[in-house]
Amino acid sequence: MNDVRVGLGYDLHRLEMGRPLVLANVPIPHGKGAIGHSDADVVIHALIDAITGAAGMPDVGEMFPNSDPKFKNINSARLIEKVVEYLAASSWRIVNVDIVVIIQEPRLSPHKLLMRSRLSELLGVSLDRINIKAKTNEHVDAIGQELAVACHCVVLLAHTS
Repeated sequence: MNDVRVGLGYDLHRLEMGRPLVLANVPIPHGKGAIGHSDADVVIHALIDAITGAAGMPDVGEMFPNSDPKFKNINSARLIEKVVEYLAASSWRIVNVDIVVIIQEPRLSPHKLLMRSRLSELLGVSLDRINIKAKTNEHVDAIGQELAVACHCVVLLAHTS
């Protein structure tokens, strides 16, 4: 039987007027953007935690601590590239990725294909192995009141040897 592992990732960031909104390394036009030490890309941060969880690696906060100035305002694509390098060195490969982004506004449907395409490039996996769903929070809690954005991510890894 193949050695497979599942990882679950989650991230949440507050939203603020005048900040850029970046999801899956794609700039999304909107008046509010996420606040964080890096570019606050909740999709990539949740994805990193899902990958590292399945591979038995440290989580995003341990690998790229917000106390380290070299990660201040870093493009999260640089972080996921490093994780993909570690993953390849440990003989794991990504089988598929399933992502749920929870944001009240803006609607993400027009951006999902570009987001999936960018993740396909960053992860080195085919587009059909990456799925992104977008949900609102029906105006409930901080996400529903447009004060935050969250992301859940599940990754399946298979051992290559």
